[in-house]
Amino acid sequence: MSTTVAGPTKGELTRARILDAAIARFGRDGFRATSVADIARDAEVAGSAPYAYFADKQDLFLEAIDHDAAAVLEAGLDATTDGGGDLLDWHGTLFFNLIGAVDHHPLAGRLLAGREPEVTRRVLESGGLGELRTAYAERLVAAQDAGQVRSDIDVKATASGIVTILLSLLMSVVQLGPDVADPYRDDVVGVFRAALAPRPA
Repeated sequence: MSTTVAGPTKGELTRARILDAAIARFGRDGFRATSVADIARDAEVAGSAPYAYFADKQDLFLEAIDHDAAAVLEAGLDATTDGGGDLLDWHGTLFFNLIGAVDHHPLAGRLLAGREPEVTRRVLESGGLGELRTAYAERLVAAQDAGQVRSDIDVKATASGIVTILLSLLMSVVQLGPDVADPYRDDVVGVFRAALAPRPA
């Protein structure tokens, strides 16, 4: 017997539309210059509609941050869980995947550029970043088993450190522009290769 999977409700669709409008508006104009009325107008809903789903402007802002940052980190997670290729060369792919994702997520880009300093820490503490660290640690273990990575490293600490370094680089690139980073792609990969490659016997 076939089963029918229910689609999103009207309320869920309205909430998603408001959230998308909030991400775009906050990403473009920032928290202070944006009003809930602006977001409602962009989402083509009644001016009071956002308050049915979000307590206030701050609540909507934080939800928008979490949603947009998670989408950027998902690009990194997808790259991490793709088992193909040499791990030591893969860092460049991960890094530039994240850069590309930021181009499509304006609010996350605004935070990484330091334009909302009061809440930048929220990205650093997000669950998505923890998932990225965990997935990367698992890939390091697999690479150790394949003889691609040194066996004498603390996998958990190394994964956490490398993800933190990549995030710091990403923040720099967002502020300076991706064209600045592209010539150094091989150099970034080279640093990780030097740190992780097995030592000659």
